[in-house]
Amino acid sequence: RNRLKVEGTVKNARAYLALADQLGGRHPLAKHLWSFVDNEPINARRTEMSQIPAKTPESDAMSKDLKKHGFSFVGTTIVYAFMQAVGMVDDHIAGCWRVE
Repeated sequence: RNRLKVEGTVKNARAYLALADQLGGRHPLAKHLWSFVDNEPINARRTEMSQIPAKTPESDAMSKDLKKHGFSFVGTTIVYAFMQAVGMVDDHIAGCWRVE
């Protein structure tokens, strides 16, 4: 419904194809993105919800890199949420059923 987001999806698809072609190999984008966390999930070991940040230096760097490669709608907060969603960052607080 939002024209900019629809156009951004097309732009991101083109950026992905260009980056994949540039990097080569199998799963080039995944390998590239995981390099921002040294290929290991970050276990933040939080104890309170207030300790969970909206962004980190890693998400800042990833956002900047993706923008450099032509991606849009990849601000640092969105990138950090992505990192949490795909398991690059574990922000579960101590006592969470997921941690135990």
